Amino acid sequence: MTFHVNRASKLGLSRQTLFRKLKAEGVTFELVLDELRQQLALYYLNGKKVSINQTAYLVGFSEPAAFSRAFKRWTGSSPRMARLKR
Repeated sequence: MTFHVNRASKLGLSRQTLFRKLKAEGVTFELVLDELRQQLALYYLNGKKVSINQTAYLVGFSEPAAFSRAFKRWTGSSPRMARLKR
């Protein structure tokens, strides 16, 4: 819960207001966060300036394996394969 409160306050909103506004748009905080992580992961992997493990941590994953599972869910391929396709 603290994570949501901190993010909401950075936007100048209460937690309840943020969730209400997201609900009105038909999305959840988790969905927005997931989509942002996906976009950032693709950006970092396409740039090749950081490793796959560093990318995992940069986009908010504490374990590279969890990042790899999420990346496969997002794109249908592993981070390594995505980088090789470039």
